[in-house]
Parts: sequence; C-alpha cells; structure tokens
Amino acid sequence: MFETRGFLDARIADITATAGVSQGSFYHYFDSKEQVFREVAETLEAALTAPAGGDGVGDEGRAAPASEYERILGANRLYLERYRANARIMGVIEEVSRYDDHVNQARMRRQKHFADRAERAVRRLQAAGQADPAVDPAIAALALGSMVARTAELWLVQGWDDYDVDAVAEQLSRLWANALGLAVAPPT
Repeated sequence: MFETRGFLDARIADITATAGVSQGSFYHYFDSKEQVFREVAETLEAALTAPAGGDGVGDEGRAAPASEYERILGANRLYLERYRANARIMGVIEEVSRYDDHVNQARMRRQKHFADRAERAVRRLQAAGQADPAVDPAIAALALGSMVARTAELWLVQGWDDYDVDAVAEQLSRLWANALGLAVAPPT
C-alpha cells in the first residue's frame, strides 16, 4: 500500500483492505499508520543489513571472495540487489525519514551498521599493509558508504539512469578500492 500510494496518501482503510483485515484488527495491533509504517521501515532496514543468504537475495552459488576487491564487490552487489528488490518502498522510507524521527533513526542505524563494518575492514586492511595508512578509517567508511547508499537511491528510486546492477556494483567497488589504495585487477 505504501509503495503504490506513498505514505501521505495511504489511509488506514486502504491498508486494512489490502491486508484483508478489519480496521478493528488493525487497531488491535497498531495505533496509527505511522506505527505500521515504522514497523515496515524497521523490518526493511534490518533486511538490508542482514548477512548474505537466507533472504532470497544474496550470494547463493557464489564462491568465497578471492581478494579484498572481490569482498567489496560482493558486499556492494548484495546491497544493491536488496535495495533494488525493495526500491519502491525504500523511496517512501527515504521520504518519510525526512520528517519522522523514528524512521530516520532506523535509517541511521543501517548507515551506522555499514559504517562500523567498513571502518573495521579499513583498519584490518591498513594493519595488513594493503590500504593507504593516511586514510582515516572512520571518515572513509562514512564517505564510501554514503556513496553507495546515495547511488542506490538516485539510480533505483529517482530513476537517474537504467544501469546494469553488475556494472554499478563494479564501478562503486572500484571507486571504493581506489580510495583505499587497494590493488584492483583491470576490468574484463
């Protein structure tokens, strides 16, 4: 319902009709459409940060990454695939997050999850001598994660252009790796 009508135009009657439940049943579980939307947003944000596999969108049949670049590529591809599978509702979540603090906090938890994971990876790569030691891990994680998230929104929600998911994942991963000073194989 939120995907087709948006948050502002969705009514409780629309939500209950789509779900096939009475309004009384709705109000037994939820106080408002804001509350049900927050549940939807929380669930989706959690799905975006879930480990690969088990969600129907992931790395089924893919081999373990052979290089750090392939690890970055796999993570970026998984994020983009999940975002693409939920692009319509992600657009509504992005919109609502600008005026609903609860939804914004859910988005920030997702961003923080990715940033923390990326920061740990940058530190690990620096300790192994694979990444530029002059790069600040926290700032790099914020910037690179934001690049991926904003690209997904512009491309998949705003309709920036019609790209192939593998091409977008490859280019974002190449930018990621180059920013850290990682060796990247030439494109094939």
